[in-house]
Amino acid sequence: MSHLILLFSLFLAPAFADGGSQKSAQSLCSDDVSHTRQKRDWIWNQMHIKEEIDTPLPHHVGKITSSVRNNNAKYIIEGEYANTIFKVEETSGDVYAFERLDREKKAEYELTALIIDRTNNRSLERPSKFIIKVYDINDNAPVFVQRVFNGSVPEMSPVGTSVTRVTAVDADDPTVSGHATVTYEVTTGGEYFTIDDSG
Repeated sequence: MSHLILLFSLFLAPAFADGGSQKSAQSLCSDDVSHTRQKRDWIWNQMHIKEEIDTPLPHHVGKITSSVRNNNAKYIIEGEYANTIFKVEETSGDVYAFERLDREKKAEYELTALIIDRTNNRSLERPSKFIIKVYDINDNAPVFVQRVFNGSVPEMSPVGTSVTRVTAVDADDPTVSGHATVTYEVTTGGEYFTIDDSG
């Protein structure tokens, strides 16, 4: 029996030793974490705006937000169209467009967001780029790629013989269903000719 107790105590000794080292390691880790600088991140809402909005300017586009907690924080945007077409409300991070936008002229705008301490202009977080997308509205009519299309067909050709092909294009966004879809119709001479959706 004494041998059993001795053997048991030998097994327990390393276990208690390991437990102590684990506890000290955990306390060291927790101390390290408490002294580690917390990671900061930009928090993005999707930035988008419809083209040709017919309401008074400015138009709200979205919001830039940082996880930085600082009472003196100030938002700034930079880039080719910053502080002209687009401006940011420095305390809230709300971004506004001060012009009506046309997707057919420019579909995306790339800007840079910054957050600084207004007392010393020191950057509180690394700058970050973001995109403002302009959503399409179906505001363009199709146009033919040339003024006159010439066609010919031999006499006595069977019904269904191809005479010519016409092409029209639409400047609206082809990725939006129906916005850039072109259909054709014969308005004069329909008793002799038909046209399909391919032109």
